[in-house]
Amino acid sequence: MNSRKELFVTSFALFSLFFGAGNLLLPPLLGYNSGEDWVWVTIGFMITAVAIPIIGIFAHAKLQGTMYDFGKKVSPIFSLVYCVIVYIISVAIPSPRTASATHEIAIHPAFGTSPLTTSLIYFILVLVFVLNRSKILNIIGKFLTPMIVIMLLLVIGIGLYSSSFTNIGTFETPIVSGILEGYQTFDAIGAVVVGGVIIISINFKNTASFEIKKQLIRRSGLIAGLGLFIIYAGLISVGAYYGTEINIDNSLSNDMQRANLLSGISLSALGAFGNTVLCILISLACFTTAVGIIAGTADYFKGLFHNSQNAYIITAVIACAFGVGVGQLDFSTIIHIALPVLMFIYPITIILILLNVMPDRLASKTVFRGVVLITFIFSIPDFLGFIIPRENIQGIVDTIPLAQYTLGWVIPAFVTFIGLNFSKLFLKANH
Repeated sequence: MNSRKELFVTSFALFSLFFGAGNLLLPPLLGYNSGEDWVWVTIGFMITAVAIPIIGIFAHAKLQGTMYDFGKKVSPIFSLVYCVIVYIISVAIPSPRTASATHEIAIHPAFGTSPLTTSLIYFILVLVFVLNRSKILNIIGKFLTPMIVIMLLLVIGIGLYSSSFTNIGTFETPIVSGILEGYQTFDAIGAVVVGGVIIISINFKNTASFEIKKQLIRRSGLIAGLGLFIIYAGLISVGAYYGTEINIDNSLSNDMQRANLLSGISLSALGAFGNTVLCILISLACFTTAVGIIAGTADYFKGLFHNSQNAYIITAVIACAFGVGVGQLDFSTIIHIALPVLMFIYPITIILILLNVMPDRLASKTVFRGVVLITFIFSIPDFLGFIIPRENIQGIVDTIPLAQYTLGWVIPAFVTFIGLNFSKLFLKANH
């Protein structure tokens, strides 16, 4: 494969592994609720749904290892525990969520099948792709992603052309709302998971030097990031511009509102053909993400058990079986379970991504340990806020900057990073 073709196949595959159920359903309703503030909401959403994940791919390009390498500077035990937690979360929440979204929006309305039937067929197909590991990059990059992108651009382009802006925003802090909604895409966690999938897939057929692979991964990340930016901004803006043209019934859950809005936009933009396009689009977007998650999880446990192919197969089978089970839950229930988990693991993931992409002189073992520890401590109120009544921790929240926005870890982590680096410089100057 020539270098340019390999770059675009890898970029498309990376885009598709990122772009799943949440990525398609979250932005339109975010735009719908943001109205005239949709640009500010988009900026916030891009921070957690594009910038951080692509920086994560840059970190993978620098390390060219596995997710284990992201946390090993803290300690081997921490890294092991972190990896296991992230992979369990990935298999337990975002992977089944793709099956649930596919069933609720694409399969059940068209065929009336049960969640069990949908999940069973869905994860059998996922397993077939995952077991054909060496072909994942080519199949997704050459065939599935172009179909997804073409259909998305059709919906966005025709939607923007045929609608007029009339909506008033409802967010008090649009940028923060965008940041927190970006959490629910799982893209930062996706970066550390699917980045490993990309690296292993490249290594299957590429014997180039470390630096050439580094350039390929970084450029692929930039192209995939640009694609995500265009699609997200398009979906958010379409949601905002269709504000009063589509009735989404505010009595429904957010998740059904998301589905109804996206369906309404597709029907308005593409007519009766819109439903078919939407079903195919959701099915493909969800499917490629599930493949990436389960392949990444199987890759990790294969490495954990001394490169055992049996460990890879067993992990893939268990992950797919788990997906069938959890896939029986509706999309709303899975999102509800996910939120407190995200508030616990997302800040640590973001910090690990940022530290790993920095020059080694600024991210020593001491810096890693200090910043990760502080991030963990100050993200506890954010986590607790979703599992106990908010008033029980209001006193703590009021004393931590940005904690009222569930971002209480940001300033303490930054101050710790600066303080530890200045301390190192001070100690070096006095020796």
